[in-house]
Amino acid sequence: MQQLSELTPVELLRQYTAIIDELKSRGIVRTNNAPLGDFTEWLISKMMDLQLAPNSRSGYDAISEAGVRFQIKARRITPNSKSRQMSAIRNYDKEDFDCLIAVIFNQNFDIVEAYLIPYDVVGKYGRFQGHTNALILTMTGAILEDTSVMKMGDLVDDKLRAQSAV
Repeated sequence: MQQLSELTPVELLRQYTAIIDELKSRGIVRTNNAPLGDFTEWLISKMMDLQLAPNSRSGYDAISEAGVRFQIKARRITPNSKSRQMSAIRNYDKEDFDCLIAVIFNQNFDIVEAYLIPYDVVGKYGRFQGHTNALILTMTGAILEDTSVMKMGDLVDDKLRAQSAV
């Protein structure tokens, strides 16, 4: 049996999935996505050579050497949850980020799709949700056809293999 310290990040997350599934079957937990946000921020920052913002920093998750601020959101699609709704985007009106990176994973934590979305496009397609006091963005429909939205397939294909082996 391999030691945990010998496993790649994706291998560790796959073991976590098995544990969460068992906890769900016992009625102990109800969701699957606890580590997803942090993992995605780490992975995208490595893939794009970004500096992660401190955890206490609100508004953006990473920044480029040129000063471009990125908010990073993720969603994990499973057989029981096919929603492509990203987590809440708070304080959108403060303009704390320049671009949003939306990443869709499959149930095994493999990136299926990733998108680079300019700030104003997030506002165009996001809908305000009063009970969370946040903008909600779902990665379906017209936003995927908007010419301002860049599908990050080349970045994912070229760099993911190297990062998942770290």
